[in-house]
Amino acid sequence: SDGVAGPHGSSDGRRPDSLGPRRADRSRFSDLQCDKENSGTIIERTMRKEGKMAEKITVLITEEEIDRRVRELAAQISKDYEGKKIRMVGILKGASFFMCELAKRITVPVSIDFMQVSSYGGATESTGTVRIRKDLDESIEGLDVIIVEDIVDSGRTLAFLGDFLKSKGAKSIRYCTLLDKPERRVVDLKADYAGFEIPDQFVVGYGM
Repeated sequence: SDGVAGPHGSSDGRRPDSLGPRRADRSRFSDLQCDKENSGTIIERTMRKEGKMAEKITVLITEEEIDRRVRELAAQISKDYEGKKIRMVGILKGASFFMCELAKRITVPVSIDFMQVSSYGGATESTGTVRIRKDLDESIEGLDVIIVEDIVDSGRTLAFLGDFLKSKGAKSIRYCTLLDKPERRVVDLKADYAGFEIPDQFVVGYGM
């Protein structure tokens, strides 16, 4: 892939799913995620109304930019955790692609686990209440933990998970995200490792 995509439109009258600040029904984008052209590309998706809904898709971050930044993050994490072991906790489902690419480039011992949480329900705006849908499979007691997300916006979910995993005995907690939307923040939380800072826009691709 050369990571370049031009604008595309749709005029079939369907109302596009909306992520709001975060996510939509992921099955809506299964073809896009598996598309050879866009498999490693973050895509900005905008909507306009001209009698009926239409879509315009443009590349926001290319595959090459993502790959380069993931390598940089992996190098920084490897340096920060030299002589230690890391437990990475990925937040399903959006962080899975990112975490796997990141983990295989980290040079210190790393193991992975997953959690699934929800603060959106069927809405596009966070309810402010975080619910755990899948807990950890393994104990993290005494471990250095990095929580891995695809997008951080309000920060509520990561703040909740940080406190939750500390209560489970984690030795330390750090936060890593592929995309960061600081203008959406409603809690005092800063990602320790952030791939790209982006404006408050709707994005899809790379497993999101």
